[in-house]
Amino acid sequence: MIFNGRNVWVSEKAKLGKNVRIGDNTSIYDNVIIGDDSIISNNCVIGEPQAKYYSDNSYLNKATAIGSHSLIRSHSIIYSGTTIGSHFNTGHRITIRENTVIGHHSRVGTDTDIQDGVIIGNYCWLHSGIFIPLGVVLEDFVFVYPHVVFTNDKNPPSSTLSGAHVGKYAQIGAAATLMPGIEIGENAMIGAGSVVTKNVAPFTLVAGNPAVVLKKLHPENYSENGSSSNAWMYHFERGMPWEGIGFDNWKRGNKE
Repeated sequence: MIFNGRNVWVSEKAKLGKNVRIGDNTSIYDNVIIGDDSIISNNCVIGEPQAKYYSDNSYLNKATAIGSHSLIRSHSIIYSGTTIGSHFNTGHRITIRENTVIGHHSRVGTDTDIQDGVIIGNYCWLHSGIFIPLGVVLEDFVFVYPHVVFTNDKNPPSSTLSGAHVGKYAQIGAAATLMPGIEIGENAMIGAGSVVTKNVAPFTLVAGNPAVVLKKLHPENYSENGSSSNAWMYHFERGMPWEGIGFDNWKRGNKE
C-alpha cells in the first residue's frame, strides 16, 4: 500500500519502529510506541488523550504501545494507556478505550467498541459490531462472533460494575448477550442469539433466552482420535500457532 503523507501528525514524543507506515489524516499522540513493520491506515488516531486532557493543563499522556507487524485499518481510534501485542489486526472504525490490554496475534473486527480496562488474550478473534465494556476478560483463543454484546452493570445505572470472564478456546455465537459477571468456562460454546444469565461450565454448549444447557462437550473428544465438530481447533488452523502442524502437535510442543 502506498500512502500520500497528507495531513499526518506524529508527536515528537512518539516512537515509531522500522518500516512503520502512516496513512493520510492520521494523528499519533505523545508517548505512543509502534513496533517495526506496522501499518496505521488513513484517518486513525493513536494515543487519543483521556478525558482530563480537555480540562487539565498539566495532563501527561499515558504510554500507548502497539506491537510489531500490526495493521490498524482506517478510522480506528486507540486511546492512551492501551497496550497491544504484535501481529494485531483490525477492521475499520474500531474504538479501543484507555488501559486496555490485548495480547499477540489477536484481531478486532469493523465497528467494534472496546471500553476501558478490558483484557484480551493471545489469538483472540473478535468479529464485527461487538461491544465490550469495562471489566471483561477474554483468555487466549476466544472467538466472539458478530454483534455480541457484553454487559457489566446488574442494576443500571450504577457504579458497581462486573464484566464477564471467558475461558480459553470458548466461542460466543453471533448476537449473543452476556449478563454482568458471567463466567464462561474453557471450551464452552454459546449459541447465536442467546442471552446468558448464568455461569457456563467448561465444555458445555448453551443456547436460548435465557440460555440453557443443550449438550456436554466431553473433553475426551478433544483429541486426534476423538475430535468432534465442536472441537473447532481440529478443523480450523488459519492464523493459529498450530497451522500446518496440527493442534495436538502444537499442544505437546507447548506443554498446554
